[in-house]
Amino acid sequence: MDVGKLGIWYFFDGASSAEVAASAKRIEDLGYRTLWLPETVGKNPFILASWLLANTQTLNLATGIANIYHREPTVSRGLQYTLAEQSADRFLMAIGVSHRPIVEGVHKLKYGPPVATMRTYLEQMDTAPYNGLRSAEDPLTLIAALGPKMLELVKTHAQGAHPYFTGPAHTKMARDILGDGPLLCVEQKVILETDAEKARAMARPVAKIYSRLPNYRNNWLRMGLTEDDIDNLSDRFIDETFAWGDADDLRERISAHMDAGADHVCIQPVNPNGTFGDLHWQCLEALAPAG
Repeated sequence: MDVGKLGIWYFFDGASSAEVAASAKRIEDLGYRTLWLPETVGKNPFILASWLLANTQTLNLATGIANIYHREPTVSRGLQYTLAEQSADRFLMAIGVSHRPIVEGVHKLKYGPPVATMRTYLEQMDTAPYNGLRSAEDPLTLIAALGPKMLELVKTHAQGAHPYFTGPAHTKMARDILGDGPLLCVEQKVILETDAEKARAMARPVAKIYSRLPNYRNNWLRMGLTEDDIDNLSDRFIDETFAWGDADDLRERISAHMDAGADHVCIQPVNPNGTFGDLHWQCLEALAPAG
């Protein structure tokens, strides 16, 4: 699968299926290669991926990030193989262990040790029975890997890593650990706004959603940010994890990830109009590979 250099990562929970299909077609026309669909407590990313694959011609669809606690390994394997065959290999699956507050607090499930739980899950997926028609090539499995131990697991149990809410320094660390071979597909939040005060003010409500989740916090500390940076959503924190400015500034951040070892950057545009559910098309058009 060719995931391309640039993709889109976006929540579509607030849009109708018809609206999302229209957006996917427009993203495809702009030249983006892969559209990443998150999983929280809204639209099912596998069902949505099937719908969007049926409504596009060349666009890849990816889960980013499917929660392993939402389905057992045999179900994930069946979904993966079915969507890959259905779409002529335009589907890839990134899975993650989520966070204890979500797994135990929201879903009322028992949260296990992250690396050991992911290892067991992948091994069970690998041996899961599947009797349906398959594509000639096995679909890709990526791990939402942030820390060194999870990145090490990628090398033996998956085909790549999908880090979320990081910066180029983390990308370099990830590539150093992964070495050559595994895909490194990183998410980057972008804001097409040149006024620093305005851009940072738009970033903070987005960042606040994630700021208490332990796996992200631990990774930001690993990146050299402080507890105060995270708690106060400091300018330093925002500038490290968000890209803001004009189109050239945003391209510079994308290039920094590539120079650090990324194979693919999926941008998540923050709409400066304050409408979280609406894609900021001006940003996507400015950065479009086909532009």
